Amino acid sequence: MHNVPDGFKPHFRQSPLTAPWEPLYSKADEETVVLGFRADKQHTNSRGFVHGGLLTALADNAMGLSCATRHKAVGGLVTVNLSVDFLGTAQQGQWVEIRTDFVKPGRTLDFAQAFVTADGDVCARANATFRVLPDGSSRKKPSAG
Repeated sequence: MHNVPDGFKPHFRQSPLTAPWEPLYSKADEETVVLGFRADKQHTNSRGFVHGGLLTALADNAMGLSCATRHKAVGGLVTVNLSVDFLGTAQQGQWVEIRTDFVKPGRTLDFAQAFVTADGDVCARANATFRVLPDGSSRKKPSAG
């Protein structure tokens, strides 16, 4: 299993966006979902660093899943705002982890922050605002016509 740290299991939620980046791992508790992966060639840019867009997408994913974990009966969350500060690099072979710290969970808006580390060194910080959707609203089908 790609030398995965204790507590991590294959990620429970896969999507078409994250499929090319598999295998992804996660560990969850009652309040947060931590994502992790062993950086490999499919995660890197032409210079051999893990691509910032990938780190951004996974930070968004980790924060959204963590916020959803705190809201048991909601229709989902959508990202309202997302910003990322890149503070270092992650390279092929390193264990990359995305951990959410909450700034302010709310009834209609959640504010979250995540830190991305590579072998324990911080390489990015992300901040996001999520809109909490009412129950039953996350899977609306587009109208025909």
